[in-house]
Amino acid sequence: MKILKAAVIGIGSISKEHITAYIANPNVELYALCDINEKRLLEKGELYGIPKERCFTDKDEMFAALPEIDIVSVTTWNSAHAECTIAALNAGKDVICEKPMATNAEEAKKMKEAADRNGRLLQIGFVRRFGNDCSVIKDFIDAGNFGEIYYAKATYLRRNGNPGGWFSDKSRSGGGPLIDLGVHIIDFVRYLVGRPQPVSVYGATFQKLLNRPGIKSSKGYCAADAERGSALNTEYCDVEDLASAMIRFDNGTVLSIEASFSLNIKETENDIQLFGTKAGCKLDPQVEIFTDINNHMVNVNFDDDTALSFSGLFANEINHFVDCVLNGTECIAPAQDGVDLMRILDAIYESARIGHEVIL
Repeated sequence: MKILKAAVIGIGSISKEHITAYIANPNVELYALCDINEKRLLEKGELYGIPKERCFTDKDEMFAALPEIDIVSVTTWNSAHAECTIAALNAGKDVICEKPMATNAEEAKKMKEAADRNGRLLQIGFVRRFGNDCSVIKDFIDAGNFGEIYYAKATYLRRNGNPGGWFSDKSRSGGGPLIDLGVHIIDFVRYLVGRPQPVSVYGATFQKLLNRPGIKSSKGYCAADAERGSALNTEYCDVEDLASAMIRFDNGTVLSIEASFSLNIKETENDIQLFGTKAGCKLDPQVEIFTDINNHMVNVNFDDDTALSFSGLFANEINHFVDCVLNGTECIAPAQDGVDLMRILDAIYESARIGHEVIL
């Protein structure tokens, strides 16, 4: 079987997950790195054994110099997703692009058009689709145990969890917790209920606490994000700190979501609830199912650990990408799903701006 030569564009914190997964995959050679920060680029090149001649600060120079590259991970900040992805697709490479697909739906559409035009795969990094908890719930949904899922609630709330760095800069991120955290929970629910199309959105965003300047405690901050920015609560911030929305889909399902970087709550909240005609469930973080058996209301728990495990999560995603490229397996996180998600995010931000519902 062919060994795919992989390049990674953007070698900040999330790139480590892609790089580690490529190194572990026997059908992939980590071949080239690209980043605008030359110092970091050379450090990571040395760390991962990539020779200097295959480390680039310009993506176009990389593609011109190394036509043998087969696959590309785009793990830059959000505003560079479209440019880097389109360049890779135009160079004839298959691409996995981190979420969110872009900073708006128009960029996302151009990315998909480039993939279609060049006959290449574009997978979007909806990593929660590859989680063990998703697999458990989907087994029950696909077997008909939930019946019609008509309502869902999803929250991803941090008390003091603004990652800082480019995440706080709208020109590079495209927004705050909605586009960073909300994208995960919206996509997760939409995937589970069969990828319906959005028909209307009502949203609200708030810019009250920002990055909570002056707060001395880092309680509630996501420690895993530490590499993303510099010092906590000391930087420029122009993104929302809280977003809330209600999304109506064409199959009748309604989804209510909340996402925050900064919010006066006791502790981080991250749970998802689905409500069907036969059963409901909650991930908080273990999966628990609520139904009735023999005319008695019952709660179903699992002997196995059903909380989302990050061990192997990105490897599952990358291995699927590699399998799709090598074997033509149908991609479960295709570009169109990224476009649809960006349409939802655009509509939430627009609804928040104008103060009423947006019809899609």
